Amino acid sequence: MQLKNQFIMAPVKLGFSENNGEINQKHINFYKRRSAYIGAVTLEPLYLDKGLREIPTQIGIDDDNKIEGLERLAEQIHREGAKVIAHLNHPGRMANPKLPGNYFLSSTDKPCENGGATPKRMNEEDMEKVRKLFVEGALRSEKAGFDIIELQFGHGYLLAQFLSKEVNDRNDEFGGTFENRLRFPLSVFNAVKRSVNIPVIVRVSAEEMTPGGIKIDETIKLLKILEDKGVAAAHISTGTVCSTPPWYFQHMFVPKGKSWNFASVIKKGVNIPLIFVGRVNSIKDINLLKDEFKADYISVGRAMVADPDFIGKYEQKVFGNIRPCLACSEGCLGGVRSGRGLGCVVNPVVGREYEPILKAEKKKRFAIVGAGLAGLETALTLKARGHEVTLYEKGEFGGQFNLAWLPPNKESLKEIIDYYSDELEQDGISIIHKDVEAPELINGKFDGVILATGAVPVVPPIKGLSEYFWAEFMHEENIPENKKIVVIGGGLIGIEITSRLIDKNNEVFVVEMLEEAARGMEMIEKTMTLKKLKLKNVNIYTDTKADEIDGNKIYLKGRHDIIIEDIDHFVVATGMKSYVPLFDQLNNKTPVHLVGDAKMVGKAQDAIHDGYFTAMEL
Repeated sequence: MQLKNQFIMAPVKLGFSENNGEINQKHINFYKRRSAYIGAVTLEPLYLDKGLREIPTQIGIDDDNKIEGLERLAEQIHREGAKVIAHLNHPGRMANPKLPGNYFLSSTDKPCENGGATPKRMNEEDMEKVRKLFVEGALRSEKAGFDIIELQFGHGYLLAQFLSKEVNDRNDEFGGTFENRLRFPLSVFNAVKRSVNIPVIVRVSAEEMTPGGIKIDETIKLLKILEDKGVAAAHISTGTVCSTPPWYFQHMFVPKGKSWNFASVIKKGVNIPLIFVGRVNSIKDINLLKDEFKADYISVGRAMVADPDFIGKYEQKVFGNIRPCLACSEGCLGGVRSGRGLGCVVNPVVGREYEPILKAEKKKRFAIVGAGLAGLETALTLKARGHEVTLYEKGEFGGQFNLAWLPPNKESLKEIIDYYSDELEQDGISIIHKDVEAPELINGKFDGVILATGAVPVVPPIKGLSEYFWAEFMHEENIPENKKIVVIGGGLIGIEITSRLIDKNNEVFVVEMLEEAARGMEMIEKTMTLKKLKLKNVNIYTDTKADEIDGNKIYLKGRHDIIIEDIDHFVVATGMKSYVPLFDQLNNKTPVHLVGDAKMVGKAQDAIHDGYFTAMEL
């Protein structure tokens, strides 16, 4: 089979179905939008049985009544010139325990380390049922006109639960030695391969990134055996959703390129094409994979959520800057987990692919005050609609989001600021760097004003609190070393400040009024950051308030009634409030609109999306 190029879209969970597993127009629009410039599109994992879903809104391939919808989707992707890959996966013990009717099978009866149901240890009757599910799913894929079948052999799902000696604790012919652990997964592959006439590929974790998990030498052995059995290609990833989800999701908290290095090692030991994957989200990444790693195929996932034309822009078939995936998992993973469906921090039209940016009936002149994320997105969208934009910013381009990429491992967040800078230059939108006053905005020069003035810290009425720092403490020129510091407020901002401070060998104490620390933090970041703080012996006093400060002493009340002495610095991170100093002066004198934190304090995704949709309505 010949693909039109070497790029493949990776399986990304959409969560667009309506609890029935069927294809709808939202699926068709999403995949159509991403099919024009790519060799093949892998659909989200297709559930083989309704009792094996990871999310309630997943696409199913469990019944013949799904074939018609899958066929319509495949035909649409084919019309765009791309091949279609069916990603078949049995989650085993990783089926979602919150979904009624789900059941749980595995090589073991041990639940996943980070939560989940206790699985049934599979017997041979269970194995035969699973083989049958895979074969039926493969046959439906072929009937629906799919071109390739991908079997999930990695990421901690069922077949990997047999392969991994860390999970597989059996002492029968399906456990122990590598050959025994491979026996059942290989039988699944053989059964599927025999049943269809289209290529079968596998997705594997080169390493599970756990001490006792799958290692690269076993992965090479596995692929050599599958090569002899007729596998067409292998998709080389890392991690397990059970115990190393940051590697599985290729989160910004893990280094880029590890899976590429693994794939290059595997490439020397096998004679099948390999698909390289893992946070491929820039032209630089693609050039590196092609020129240095000699990648046969390159798989791109979330970068095509952030920018559907990512590959088209790489191939210079589409003009424009690449809207960057930040590897934050905030919108994509968070949206699917919450039941809202796939979203994206930087791309407000995910799931609304063919809603056009309508040109304005009448060109208007707008002033935007504030060049943070909300103001910048508003400016670009208004300009795209044909309006004239004047942008004012008294401080730094990007606003307070310039603080967001200062905590450890979050440097990728800066890329959205760079993107907006390039876009504004390309669109000819200039910034007036001044603290604009109301009279200039209501002199008849503008038809409306958008206030994107952000938010300011909330300072609690703590007796004796006088000198304190906020998130600007994280700037390299401000951050202290070897000091004793109390952070008042243990939400997202307070915990990120703490993470930065402990890297400079500071002794840090966190005081949080509520029962939970790191509220509002994306789940992977939260887990990894709190683990880091625990290893560094950071004291986090939850359900406790800062009652009084007396010089370099602080008195805590609540669950922890203690006094901390000899403090060098206090940091206040107790929340934010909207900042709209011009609103009262402008209201009733000119049309005025609030966007982003100026309207309601939220996250980056809220700011960008609000800026876009507000501009679409003006």
